[in-house]
Amino acid sequence: MEQTHTTHNGVATTPGAQRRVLVVEDDPTIVDAIAARLRAEGFQVQTATDGPAAVDAAQGWQPDLMVLDVMLPGFDGLEVCRRVQAQRPVPVLMLTARDDETDMLVGLGVGADDYMTKPFSMRELAARVHVLLRRVERATIAASTPRSGILRLGELEIDHAQRRVRVRNDDVHLTPTEFDLLVCLANTPRAVLSREQLLAEVWDWADASGTRTVDSHIKALRRKIGAERIRTVHGVGYALETPAP
Repeated sequence: MEQTHTTHNGVATTPGAQRRVLVVEDDPTIVDAIAARLRAEGFQVQTATDGPAAVDAAQGWQPDLMVLDVMLPGFDGLEVCRRVQAQRPVPVLMLTARDDETDMLVGLGVGADDYMTKPFSMRELAARVHVLLRRVERATIAASTPRSGILRLGELEIDHAQRRVRVRNDDVHLTPTEFDLLVCLANTPRAVLSREQLLAEVWDWADASGTRTVDSHIKALRRKIGAERIRTVHGVGYALETPAP
């Protein structure tokens, strides 16, 4: 009888179905701790400690997800992300030692889906990995499931089936997380959604400590679809602006 492993979320997986996670971090203590936690969660894990080794591992091993530190020897995590995403799309959880919003926005701009600032809890990191992988599964299912029509909000078009977004008939490249965030806002246009609501619905994460993640993704989304399309309600959250009927 084939053995199964149960994750902390209660999801049973067989060894043959284990997802692959590549952990890229040059601090031996941190990389060992992350790898141990993810293996305990039922993932297959490989590690790399510099930029070139990370790119080689991603191409050879074909991971389902990368946990990627920004500061690396050889070349940094941003360059790793660019090179890996140019070969095949891989969800990326980026780690940064600096609580610098510019770094976060650059990371999102080169294809990262989420980020965490050190120090972080291993429990939250494991939860974020599970969430990113579930989002990829939902995107795959959505791409193969017919949906009626395209949502049009003025010059903004959202194609659920193809997970494509257009502004003034020009394609806009969004990461999977940015797409899900936009859809969440578009489901109730003009309604204000709190950061906590967005965090729970898009990230499946109910801890208020992650609201900075929401803010940074909103900023990245504004840069791509137009700042005027997302309204900030200070102290509350965000709303997607649409043309008056």
